[in-house]
This record gives sequence, structure tokens and C-alpha cells, in this order.
Amino acid sequence: MVIDRSQEIDGMKRRGLYPEIEPYKTGLLDTGDGHQIYYELCGNASGQPVVFLHGGPGGGCSASHRRLFDPAKYNILLFDQRGCGRSLPHASLENNTTWHLVDDIEKLRQLCGFEKWVVFGGSWGSTLALAYGEKHAKRVKALILRGVFTLRRFELEWYYQWGASLFFPEKWQRFIEPTSGMQSDMIAAYNKLLTSSDEVVRLAAARVWSVWEGETTTLLPNLDNSAHFADDHFALAFARIENHYFSNAGWMEDGQLIKEATKLQGIPGVIVQGRYDMACPPISAYDLHKAWPTSELKMVEDAGHAYNEPGILHHLIEATDKFA
Repeated sequence: MVIDRSQEIDGMKRRGLYPEIEPYKTGLLDTGDGHQIYYELCGNASGQPVVFLHGGPGGGCSASHRRLFDPAKYNILLFDQRGCGRSLPHASLENNTTWHLVDDIEKLRQLCGFEKWVVFGGSWGSTLALAYGEKHAKRVKALILRGVFTLRRFELEWYYQWGASLFFPEKWQRFIEPTSGMQSDMIAAYNKLLTSSDEVVRLAAARVWSVWEGETTTLLPNLDNSAHFADDHFALAFARIENHYFSNAGWMEDGQLIKEATKLQGIPGVIVQGRYDMACPPISAYDLHKAWPTSELKMVEDAGHAYNEPGILHHLIEATDKFA
């Protein structure tokens, strides 16, 4: 079957990402328990408040993330979550849980003086957006979610045990090599490596863990994406923090975010999901949409997981324009 997306692609050519912008304010939020959170505000200081929640956990923000929002209409808050990006201390696991991050988001909202805001999150950012939205529903004007990940056990097993490996056998072989004999539980095996007292062991494991994700999140190979995930500074925080969260099931009950989606009733939202997302299978986006009827589900038929794949990017820009 041939899918005619000519109008959608034409729209992408006309618009793409919004122009590059620089922050009008940056700062560090002292959490009071050992972390300093880098944050920045961009766009129109009088515009619609929006918070961008990056992936990972441990991924950090980039300048391109600012460009998902119309700078004339949005007051855009981006921040690097605990232990990653420009936040300090780098790659720290201490006092670093889902609920610490939810509290950080709320502190940042209060710091900025926003009454309500749009919450945008992709991949792990969608997990965090749901956790925040279900706890602070009165503060959420709308949700925009991409590549939905709800931290259910089968989702972790799909990507780190028995599912995605069937599609990327040669890449999976590279992923399992450092774990020699501990392959019945890859998350636990990597936890030992990533928390090793040997810095060389930690970094080597971090590189392999990170590259596995970098090479399996786009429908077509993306060399720039792979190189970014292979960077040592990025990989160390990304792998250690991500594995730390997954080893602890996000400090949530299995299926909690779907079960508590009833708390989002009345909040409008858009879910953008790649049909061939190997990191976050589409069933989670579908289950969330069923549990949250005021959401719209945009299934992108020719995309994987990454936010900057053309079809996904088109619907994300469409959604941010909608709630501006």
C-alpha cells in the first residue's frame, strides 16, 4: 500500500522547525538536596507558558528543542533534569527519582509565576509529563506527548530483553557482549557495570548502552543521531540515569500511569506516535488514548521514535500551534 503524504511533506518544506532562538533568561534551581537544575526561558515573555520535558531519563535539552514552539506566541521553559545536560552534579544518581523530577517541574512553574501551562514530553518526557499531569492536573492546560512510554514492565522487557532485539540482531549482539553470562536480565546486568567502582568499566558500558538506543530509534539510519549517543559525556549520564530509573521501575506500580489517566479527564491533548517505534511500541500510545478520551492520537505510518522524523515533527508543530 502506498501512502500519499504529499500535502504533509509540502507543509514540512514550508515550515519545518521554527527559527533558531536564544534564551532571554537562564538560571540554576537549587533543589535543596544536592542538585542544581539548569533552566532557560525562550520566546515571548508574555506568551503562552509551555514546559518541554526531554527524554532519557538523562538525555538533556538542546537548542533544536526550542524550535518546536512559535517564539512569538510561547513562553518556553526548558530544563535539564537531575544529573544530565548542564545540571549538576553530572551523572549523579543520588536523590534522583521520578518524583524528585515531578517536584522540580512544579518548583520551576512556581519560580516562573505561571498559573497553568502546556506540558510537552517525548519518550521518557511523555512518562514524566503523565506523572506530573496526574499529580498536578489543575496546573495543566494541555498535554502534547510523543513516543509514549509508560514504564510498564513489558515495555522495558521489549526493548532490553526480547522484542527489539529480533529486529536489530547485529546491534543487539554488540549490546549484550559486555554482560557475559548475565543476559537473563539485561537491565540488572548493566546496573552492575554502570555502578562499578572502576571508571573505565562504567564508561565502556555507558557507551554501549547509549549507542544501542541511538541506533534503534529512527526508522532509517541517522549517523548524526548515533554520533550524539556515542559521546562520552552524554553517554555516561544517559546510561547511568536511564538504567537507574529502569532498575527501580520508575518508583511506580506497574501500569500506574495508564490506571491514573482518569485524572487527566477534561484536559485536551495530542499523542504523536510512530507506527514503527522500536523503543516505545505503539500499544502504549493506544492504551493511553483509550484511557484518556479527551486526547487525539496521531499515528504516523512511516516513522520510528525520534522527534525529528518528518511525519512526527509535522504533527508536533501542528500540536504546538494548536495550543498556542
